[in-house]
Amino acid sequence: MAAPSLLYIDRSLFARRVKDSRPVEQRDPGWKLFGKVPPREGSIKDPKKIQKEYETKSGRAGPGNPTSPRQSVRKNLDFEPLSTTALILEDRPANLPAKPAEEAQKHRQQYEEMVAQAKKRELKEAQKRKKQLEDRCKLEESIGSAAQTWNQEILPNWSTMCTSRRVRDLWWQGIPPSVRGKVWSLAVGNELNITHELYNICLSRAKEKWKNTPASAPEIETEDAGSSDRESSLELIKLDISRTFPQLCIFQQGGPYHDVLHSILGAYTCYRPDVGYVQGMSFIAAVLILNLDTADAFIAFANLLNKPCQMAFFRVDHSLMLTYFAAFEVFFEENLPKLFAHFKKNNLTPDIYLIDWIFTLYSKSLPLDLACRVWDVFCRDSEEFLFRTALGLLRLYQDVLTCMDFIHMAQFLTRLPDLIPAEQLFQHIASVHMTSRNRKWAQVLQALQKDQERGSPVLKR
Repeated sequence: MAAPSLLYIDRSLFARRVKDSRPVEQRDPGWKLFGKVPPREGSIKDPKKIQKEYETKSGRAGPGNPTSPRQSVRKNLDFEPLSTTALILEDRPANLPAKPAEEAQKHRQQYEEMVAQAKKRELKEAQKRKKQLEDRCKLEESIGSAAQTWNQEILPNWSTMCTSRRVRDLWWQGIPPSVRGKVWSLAVGNELNITHELYNICLSRAKEKWKNTPASAPEIETEDAGSSDRESSLELIKLDISRTFPQLCIFQQGGPYHDVLHSILGAYTCYRPDVGYVQGMSFIAAVLILNLDTADAFIAFANLLNKPCQMAFFRVDHSLMLTYFAAFEVFFEENLPKLFAHFKKNNLTPDIYLIDWIFTLYSKSLPLDLACRVWDVFCRDSEEFLFRTALGLLRLYQDVLTCMDFIHMAQFLTRLPDLIPAEQLFQHIASVHMTSRNRKWAQVLQALQKDQERGSPVLKR
């Protein structure tokens, strides 16, 4: 009796696996959570045939079951992609229990919500791109129109039109890049009467100096260079050029403007050996090189540095610098009394942040395109606009600065944000009033120069 029982158990529990006699084409397709199904042994099935069988099995398409709009999105696909989305929508495999109706409805709703959110994001991004394109086109059209106005109407009649209200308004909006260099040259002028021939003479002297300077000359600090021979600062130029607009990669060794910048700075040290080279000059020269020919850039460079404010800073005239800082504080307190009091409370003096801004004319502190717009109006309004721009920057970020202590304010102002909205900055600059007790900038500065004792008590050392 035991033998038949054992035989029964052997047959029922350990029965041989019968090999599937169905052809490979008729087997159920594999099912996987992510990615493609590993290829099965046998012939490879045509994707179109798989898609057709899938649609027939799921009842999605056919003469009596037209394809829904949502399903028609995939009509161009050769096969149904396997993904988590497919798991939400499709029935479970045959070897698993079927989805309950409520779960299937829930999954369908989740899928539709995901699709709706994706479409909403795509629409929003498309609208944003369209808006950016429209703004860019408008900007290009306005720049082209302004360039035509400058070339055909203003520049030919510069002496009579440069002070007109219309030209001043156009100036404030920004000079088109195609005419910027020409306008800068005319606005800065050439009071020094420098010619192209004089530039070549100074350049020749600089090259001779470089030729006679040993390559292993010791590095000398800028302040020490002026004590004996300012022309020895020629060697300092090489050290600073590599730090000039490094992100552009055009002024460094091997760049297209390296030799041009080197030549202008070297020629200036020979033209003004009493001034020599001072850190910050390379940024000013670089901006001019980007907008003017070499000789014209040198002429504008020398005349810019000959302005009273620039000469005071580059010659490190300490008493005159303090006078400029004191004048700045008069208008600072007038325009931003709350922030001025906060700076005073934390002993943050203007020299901490203004020196770098004035030395480089904001070309190092602001994005290059924004710095050029500041230069546009600086060439029109002279040194006053440099300090007005400083007040505009403080006004733009006053809410942030009033929440900071000394260290964080100093760090913020010496390294301004990389992205500064140009229009917002100029709106804040326009809101700055450069009058104090019915006195303008020049009058306040002159009064402080007459009485050095009225300089800023905080800045006195």
